[in-house]
Amino acid sequence: MSTREEVVVTGLGVVSPIGIGVDAFQESLRAERSGVRRLTQLDPSLLPVQFGGEVIDFEPKKYVRPRKSLKVMSRDIQIAFSAADQALIQAGVSAGTIDGERFGVMFGSDLIQPDPEEVFLAYRACQTEGGFDFARWGEASQRDIYPLWMLKHLPNMPACHIGIAFDARGPNNTVTLGEVSSHAAMAEGARLIERGWADIVLTGGTGTRVHPTWIVRNSVAESSRRNDAPERAARPFEAARDGEVFGEGAAAAVLEGRTAAKRRGAKILARAAGFGNAFGRAPDGGVTQTAIEQSIIGALRDAGLRAEEVGVVAAFGRSTRTADEIEARAIHAVLGDVPVTVPKSFYGNLGSGGGAVDLVAAVTMLQARQIVPTLNHETPDPKCPVKVVSRRTPLSKPVVLMLSQTPMGQAAAVCLVGEG
Repeated sequence: MSTREEVVVTGLGVVSPIGIGVDAFQESLRAERSGVRRLTQLDPSLLPVQFGGEVIDFEPKKYVRPRKSLKVMSRDIQIAFSAADQALIQAGVSAGTIDGERFGVMFGSDLIQPDPEEVFLAYRACQTEGGFDFARWGEASQRDIYPLWMLKHLPNMPACHIGIAFDARGPNNTVTLGEVSSHAAMAEGARLIERGWADIVLTGGTGTRVHPTWIVRNSVAESSRRNDAPERAARPFEAARDGEVFGEGAAAAVLEGRTAAKRRGAKILARAAGFGNAFGRAPDGGVTQTAIEQSIIGALRDAGLRAEEVGVVAAFGRSTRTADEIEARAIHAVLGDVPVTVPKSFYGNLGSGGGAVDLVAAVTMLQARQIVPTLNHETPDPKCPVKVVSRRTPLSKPVVLMLSQTPMGQAAAVCLVGEG
């Protein structure tokens, strides 16, 4: 009989629209305070969507070291590093206290968008009266763009900076799979420990969907247009939903084997019990119901749990008409009338950072034995056959199943089990 090492969570860190640090994040959840607001990092007045889940009052110099690294860190990297620093502090892990060769990093990251001002001069030099002269770009880019510019925008750089700063010389990798990146990275991080390739793995994810370049490139996305009431825009599985809400954020978690965690005297926050992953793209785009069902079934099988043992599903809840219907049908088909909540109703779709931030919400529910309610869920949609929790409710079974999906067809599920 297999005696697979149990993988546990011993530290968390978060930089999110509802708070920087676990304490601030949890306080916002308790107060049911939305982090969706009018954008401030750019003038949104000419944009069709003028709001999002934006991180405010973030000071990277408080976390990033050495500070000279900031010159080659985009915002995505800065918030990832900050979340990682918090998680390692909570876990009691620092350079020199553990074997660096047994310390891995497995992180999820989006394609990191360039800031418009960084390429403005080069772009302007290529403009002609009738358009854009691509033949000029080589010379203009070398002359007018910061030589180390590319280092700010490579998706593997969050994991690299974390590994360098904390002397993590074990396996180091990056998963770039859109919204499922964090969950896929956590799954692989747990596998590293189970295979015996690492004792401790720092995992998580970072992303932004409110960056000006991303907004311009995706201006036709199926987004909510509730500019007059941003905090009420995220309405997953709700009858009056009119599109998804985007945001930015990062979170990190320290994973280790239970034996090693006990030996260190670390406080165990939850058990990372099971993972599932599947792919299925519908002919007209989006993930299929079957793929979501298979991700759920896979996570439960991996965790050795039955459907009736799940206490709550932390659903993806994209808040679009079709995606929510598909996810709801999948949840109901496998899990019946299990309670469902959507943490992103507080902060929006954070891209590759979303699953990691959802993890902090899931651990919060397990520790408090309370289900965080879904914001703005007032009128259930009959086409979404799920039991959405819209007010604070006790968590009767200490198992949280987290879900994520991408428009390209990936589906992932993570099963967390509480301690005690």
